[in-house]
Amino acid sequence: MKEFHIYAFSDEAAPSLEGQIRALKRNALEGMEIRNVGKVNVSDLTPAQAKAISKRLDDEGLKVRSLGSPLGKIKITESFAEHLDKVKRTIETAAILGASRIRMFSFYIPKGEDPEQYFGEVTDRLGRMLDAARDCGVTLCHENEKGIYGDVAARCLKLHEALPELKAVFDPANFIQCSQPTLEAFGMLEKYIDYLHIKDALPDGRVVPAGEGAGEIGAILKKTSCAYLTLEPHLKVFDGFAALETAGATLDGVKVYPDNDSAFDAACAALGTLTQKL
Repeated sequence: MKEFHIYAFSDEAAPSLEGQIRALKRNALEGMEIRNVGKVNVSDLTPAQAKAISKRLDDEGLKVRSLGSPLGKIKITESFAEHLDKVKRTIETAAILGASRIRMFSFYIPKGEDPEQYFGEVTDRLGRMLDAARDCGVTLCHENEKGIYGDVAARCLKLHEALPELKAVFDPANFIQCSQPTLEAFGMLEKYIDYLHIKDALPDGRVVPAGEGAGEIGAILKKTSCAYLTLEPHLKVFDGFAALETAGATLDGVKVYPDNDSAFDAACAALGTLTQKL
């Protein structure tokens, strides 16, 4: 069986640090891709808050490998100066948390406009972000996301070829939501992929447990040489679950869960089923 190091966006299980720790430990995960703790985004943590989180995780034997930051998740037409300051603060936070990776994006493109007209501005901004991270012990990893410049494989590849220091976070569900076949995307981007987000989706874009959608996650896990995965459940929690009176409840053809912990555990179990087959 292939060996993977599995982390997770544990804020999907609980907002509090203690709830996130419980979710990680009961699912035997190595740690978190930290995004929000106590409703504070990782890019907004103070040094004191970051130090307290780091100590608590160390006490529990858990790690932070990557920061699930929102860097680059602004409009390409917005001013960049203030955002670059946020980039620099987030890099400092990564050092405090002992994280070696920061997940980031390539800016939202105005709807209806050709993304290629913004390629120069996108690469200039990403280059300045890479400059800020250089010699800081942290790698910037670009996630494909609907609506940004790097939403489909061809434009992601163009970014990586222009900026070889920029690595990739491969998110199958996000590609599906952009009508991008995931195996084709994997073949194009494989040499740049640093780690994978484990999130699956149906052809219509609705997120489902890994292996139950069109993301070809099992095939990608079999092909990949990446050892690091981040689980990103995004499964639907339904307040009226009890009224459905069934453990395998579905709503509009998609599984639903009674609470965030149940959804998180189901996502972990689905990934476990896939990795056991490898």
